[in-house]
Amino acid sequence: MVEFATPSENQAEVILIGCGCPLRGMGWYHAVQMLGNECPSAKLCHIVEPWFLGGGADGPGGPEFAEFQAKTTEEHGVQYHKSLSDVPPKPSSSTKRLALISGRTVDNPRLLSEAISAGCSVVYLEKPGAPTVEQLREMKLEASDANVQICMGYNKNVCKYVRKAREFAAQTPGSHVTFVSNNTYEPTAESLGECFERNAEGMLKNMAIHELALLASFYDVTVDNIASVVVDKEFSSCQTLKGPSGKEWTDFDKVKFTIKTKTGKEVSVQADRCGGDTSYAMVSDEDGKELFRHSMPDEEDRANVAVLEAKYPGAMPYFFSQDPDYVTVKERVAKLCATGEEAKDIATIDIAIAALSVAEYLTPLMKEELA
Repeated sequence: MVEFATPSENQAEVILIGCGCPLRGMGWYHAVQMLGNECPSAKLCHIVEPWFLGGGADGPGGPEFAEFQAKTTEEHGVQYHKSLSDVPPKPSSSTKRLALISGRTVDNPRLLSEAISAGCSVVYLEKPGAPTVEQLREMKLEASDANVQICMGYNKNVCKYVRKAREFAAQTPGSHVTFVSNNTYEPTAESLGECFERNAEGMLKNMAIHELALLASFYDVTVDNIASVVVDKEFSSCQTLKGPSGKEWTDFDKVKFTIKTKTGKEVSVQADRCGGDTSYAMVSDEDGKELFRHSMPDEEDRANVAVLEAKYPGAMPYFFSQDPDYVTVKERVAKLCATGEEAKDIATIDIAIAALSVAEYLTPLMKEELA
């Protein structure tokens, strides 16, 4: 076995919290990217996995996780722990420790506190960060008091298709941007019911929260700055469906809306759980005629997707189409931790608060419109 993994001088010592099942868990994909040296400023040293090192060890995914654990311990010196409190102290006072939290949203407030106690100076939180705005505000305060920075895993903030659409719109007076997010669920009551139950926080707090973060980051969209919301009732759909547990869930399977701000900006979002595997940003003129579209994945991305499909057969398809963006976000956050360099375009906790606030504001408003 190799020695325990340790960071070099210009690397952050990364603790990954929530690996999940190989080929399925987002945490697992973060791990393989870092272990493949795709994020040179990040050294994955510790993985905290309460479920598969505890009650889930013998259940579905348990054997696959155990195999991954054995391989990464043997080849990379990664240490595994059941909880953050089991992680040993930093190897030296100069070590820059980064927590990458990729577990259940409901656990994030507790895990942030534990990460601060474990000596992390930067915390990377997956979207939406916490179940409620109030919790996010409390987390912001706690991190601020401890002089800890929080970065959000809103990878669409650094996406090529978003950047190219924004650049085109900036050069086209009177133009209008629509961000379109699609997913690959089957348009059946069984498939959507399972989706609604697993993502119980609701579409706007889950799937479309990336787009709301874009609106908060680049279009000044906050609850206080919204002048109007126009829901496209022809496109949008809200359903009540049974999940696997038998409980009923009410959520959107697709939505489209346009927000105008008090400061004069206008932007649209369209999200469809059954819309396919291509998301895109579109720029149209004042009459709604499409002038520009850039998709994810584009041709360059598709070539990369094919390589990754061969490398990780059976993994979640969305890992591959967003692979370069996951790398970019992790590398910028790790570099911030290791060297103090500003994490350009990476969403902050303030953006997370604004996005989640808008989600909480829009959800009842739109459900009422579609009733």
